Amino acid sequence: MAKKLEVTLKRSLIGRPETQRITVKTLGLRKLHQTVVHNDNAAIRGMVNQVSHLVEVKEIEA
Repeated sequence: MAKKLEVTLKRSLIGRPETQRITVKTLGLRKLHQTVVHNDNAAIRGMVNQVSHLVEVKEIEA
């Protein structure tokens, strides 16, 4: 079973630096409380770590 990450945008991007906005957009998040599922790898973990104060992450088995 491969691990996946369920990433949900919990905080607004208003007033955030452009780099954080780009990172959230790259993760595929557009609206508050929107959830996306990504494979668990180093690149996704790094992006989530950059915006950890804006998102909520759950590890799921898929």
